[in-house]
Amino acid sequence: MTLSIHIDQLSAEDVRALLDLHVAAMRGQSPADACHVMAADSLSRPEISFFALRDEGALVAIGALKELGDGNGEVKSMRVDPGRAGQGFGRELLGRLVAEARRRGYHALLLETGRNADFAAANALYDSAGFVECGSFGGYPESNFTRFLRLDL
Repeated sequence: MTLSIHIDQLSAEDVRALLDLHVAAMRGQSPADACHVMAADSLSRPEISFFALRDEGALVAIGALKELGDGNGEVKSMRVDPGRAGQGFGRELLGRLVAEARRRGYHALLLETGRNADFAAANALYDSAGFVECGSFGGYPESNFTRFLRLDL
């Protein structure tokens, strides 16, 4: 296994396919008023860095960091290729995003996710990485579906 991280590969065909799958899943698993997934065109902004994790060139996971200001960042669009799930690639990518947030001098890393069974694996990952529940941030509305998390760096 040879892992490499790549920034801003939003135009790559395999990245687009995995991101499209992610967007479709989030829209299908989340109530419309609690779905904050970002499609490729929304991720291509100066305050967002998009990452692709590859294993010997094959795409295994994607994720993004969004600069929120005040020393905070947000994890966005984390998704592992379904055929590679359960092999530690989500944990690897999250670790690299946390390391990048620290390198940038962020004080905290925030994220919002769902609470239902469809989000169980993601929530288990975030909990095991030390994220704790916090209040709403960044203009996200509170809801019974949404879970807001924070990792102090």
